[in-house]
Amino acid sequence: MAEVSVVIPARNEEANIERVVRSVAAQQGVREIIVVDDGSEDQTPGILERLKSELPLLRVVRNEGLPEGWVGKNFALETGARLATGDWLLFTDADTFHRPGSLNELLERAEGAGAALLSVSPGQQTPTWWEKAVIPFVYARLSRLYRFEEVSDPASPRAAANGQFLLIRRDVYERLGGFEPIRGEILEDVALARRVKQAGGRLVFLPGSRWIETRMYRRFSEMWDGWTKNLYLLYEKRLGRALADGAEILLLDIAPWVAGLVLGGMAAMGLVGRGGEFAALGSFGLALARTWSYGRHLGRIGFEPSRSLYGPAGAAVFLLLLLNSIRAYLWAGSVSWKGRSYNVQRARNIAR
Repeated sequence: MAEVSVVIPARNEEANIERVVRSVAAQQGVREIIVVDDGSEDQTPGILERLKSELPLLRVVRNEGLPEGWVGKNFALETGARLATGDWLLFTDADTFHRPGSLNELLERAEGAGAALLSVSPGQQTPTWWEKAVIPFVYARLSRLYRFEEVSDPASPRAAANGQFLLIRRDVYERLGGFEPIRGEILEDVALARRVKQAGGRLVFLPGSRWIETRMYRRFSEMWDGWTKNLYLLYEKRLGRALADGAEILLLDIAPWVAGLVLGGMAAMGLVGRGGEFAALGSFGLALARTWSYGRHLGRIGFEPSRSLYGPAGAAVFLLLLLNSIRAYLWAGSVSWKGRSYNVQRARNIAR
């Protein structure tokens, strides 16, 4: 049976690291767990040191510096991969939780499909209102940009992956040169998937809430920085497409609610006639129809349909995030993540 080397990059992950390590250690087929401490300044190193005495499969290596031209996560993943000895490499984030039996089932799927790379989009934990509003809305938009069936179709050039779970054959990874050729890519998961597919490898991309779950951000500021860093790249730096999507969101997800509330309030105060009342009802009707459609789509991609009730707030924040991401890449020229700033004007455009 094939064995898997698990590589986990960790930078200031004291809230998450023990949970992910234990969930991975409980999986069948794990040859080793390599956690790369990417210069953590919190309690992450101490937690890992304690776990090492308990979990013999766990290895910990620390990156103290970041070479020129590398994104921190990419260098951590490359560091771990160089130490790995398994037939497959699983790159997974520190904020994930792997359900019992998930790795064995996904490995069987990958081998059965003849996949070079299998990735899943984990289930999302959303305990706060802003997570309930924004995270489902983001993934609903992404599921239209990167359709699972299209990415998994060998005849389609479309490529994508989710860096929270990347299961790749070790020989394929080494043949492609690992993360070295994409060391400066902010979206390392999409860049790696594209290289695999361009080289003729089979991609399998699946909704993954039954196997993996994650809470991506614990503070609103983290979410703001994270999606600012990623959104414009996920639109492949296509300004027209990003702005068109933003206009659709404004006109169909935000404006009907605003118009309905304004016209409804004016009608209640007697400031508009029967035409205004009908316009208010029409606006609310469009808003409710859009909410119903959004809820159905959420159900298809693994979210609770009831999260659609947060749709207007999610749409508004998403639009601001998209505009801020465009600003960061086209005007500011830099993005920030986990205490590091990256010059994105020097980053290569992955939309090739």
